[in-house]
This record gives sequence, C-alpha cells and structure tokens, in this order.
Amino acid sequence: MLDALIQYLTRQSTRDMLANSADMFVTLFVELSVLFLAISFLVALINQRLPAKKIQRLLGGKNGRGYLTAAALGAITPFCSCSTIPMLIGLLKARAGFGPTMTFLFTSPLLNPIVIALFIPVLGIKVTIAYALLALSVAIIAGIVLSSLGFERFIKQEMLAVKKQGCTTNPPAVINIWHTAWHESWTLFRSMFPYMLIAMCIGAFVHGFVPTEFFASVASADNPLAVPSAALIGIPLYIRVTALLPLISAFVAKGVSIGAVIALIIGSGGASLPELILLKRLFYWPLLIAFLIVIFSMAVIGGYSFNYFIA
Repeated sequence: MLDALIQYLTRQSTRDMLANSADMFVTLFVELSVLFLAISFLVALINQRLPAKKIQRLLGGKNGRGYLTAAALGAITPFCSCSTIPMLIGLLKARAGFGPTMTFLFTSPLLNPIVIALFIPVLGIKVTIAYALLALSVAIIAGIVLSSLGFERFIKQEMLAVKKQGCTTNPPAVINIWHTAWHESWTLFRSMFPYMLIAMCIGAFVHGFVPTEFFASVASADNPLAVPSAALIGIPLYIRVTALLPLISAFVAKGVSIGAVIALIIGSGGASLPELILLKRLFYWPLLIAFLIVIFSMAVIGGYSFNYFIA
C-alpha cells in the first residue's frame, strides 16, 4: 500500500496537490459550517416543539422498536458522516436511548434514499438489497451490544448540558422559540468550531495528498488483503457515498473486486478523520475506538461476504 502511494505521489506535482487541498478546504468550510448550523438549528426547534418524553418513547432502548425507529430515521436522513453530529447531539440531549442513538449514527451516512437511488443503477438491485440489509443489521446489532456493555458512560455529559440564557423582556412565544433554537445552535457551533477547523484541515490534506486514484492499484482482485486494505483506505477519507458511487464502474473496470468496493464505500461513508475529530469532542476514547471497530468490521464483513456470495 505504501509503495503504491509513493508511486502515485511522485507522478503528481506539489502545486496540483496543494490546489486540490485548498479547494477541498473551502468546500469543507462552507459545507460543514452551513450544514452544522442548519441541522443543529432544526434539531433545537424539534427538541423544543416535541416533548422529550415522546422522543424517549420513540427512541427508547428498552425494546426493539426504538432500534428499528432509529435505523429508519437514519435511513431517511441524507447526512454525511460529519453532518450527522448535530443530530446525534440533539438526540442525546433529548435523552433518547443510547443504543438506538448509536444505531442512527451508524446508519445515517451509509443508507438514505439518495444512496439507494444511485446504488440500483450502478450495482444492481441484488447488491443494493444486500448492502441495505448489511448496514441495517450491523447498525442495530452494534447499538444493542454497545448499550448492553454500558458504553453510554463514555459520553462527555458536559456537551449535553443545556445552558441558560440571560434575562429577556418576554418576546412572543414563536420569536422566543426561534431565538432559543438559534442560540443553542450557535453556542454548539462555537464550541465545536476549533475541532471542525482541525478536521477541515486534515480532511483537505488527505483529499489532496492521498487521493482515491491509487485505490485501484492497492485493492486489486489478486490481493488477498484487498478488502481490509480498502476499508483502511476509506476510513481517513471524507467522501460521501453518493460522491463515491459514480467512481465504482471505473474501479471495477480496473480489476477491483466488488468486495473491496463495498469495503471502501462503508469505510469512507461510515467514518472519516473529520468526523472522528468531532466525535472526540463528544466521546471518550473507549467509545470512539468502539465506533471505529464497528465501521471497520462492517466494511470487512461486508466486503468478504459480497466477494463470496455475489461476485
């Protein structure tokens, strides 16, 4: 893998790689800032209008229905790995069940209507159904296991505290709701922004200097470690599943196995360095490592399963 990366880098000019990194940084800065503020604002509004008890009832961890609801919620929200964070924080603030909340975190960036709409023409209906079942089942099982092992204790509770605002002159109820929601979203954005800035810089650097073009030479079908290699390559990259799917045909044409492709999709879509930096603001190390293990395991299990049963 390292030799392939060195060979790729020697064929590229530093100026081109810096330009790619700069373009990616601007894209990440605008995209993540706007999405983070918009989603956190929307979640704050929902938390004010929807009673916490109802959220706890819908997404409780006491029975299986909460996990199915969380998986369905993740499957209909077209979030990337980073833009899932505000929704995650909102669910935890509303005291939704820990297990279902983790199920949502695993499901949301990997499975949504846009992903399905692109999957079917690119990889076919059989592969699409198998991929959806894999993502849903592993996300639900992982949520149940993490909850039963008590990983909820590795959440930083200070991030979930609701800060009180200063005295106001009793504005109209509707205006007050919007003002409170904006205050919560802006406060959260300011507290997360230093981590977001670091995440943007790293994500831009990885995008510019470790691009996906060398993937085909590493994950060729004759490489017995192609699947775990593809998963390891995918995890640091900040790539949406919807942005990766149009490249699949080119990868397959160059001899990449379907299993390695699936591992790359799950690894890059389910996690990324920018997301991990943001999650570190919310999770202690044991939960962060457990999150990575789930994504990597899902990618490897899915990759080898697709090679064996579908290729």
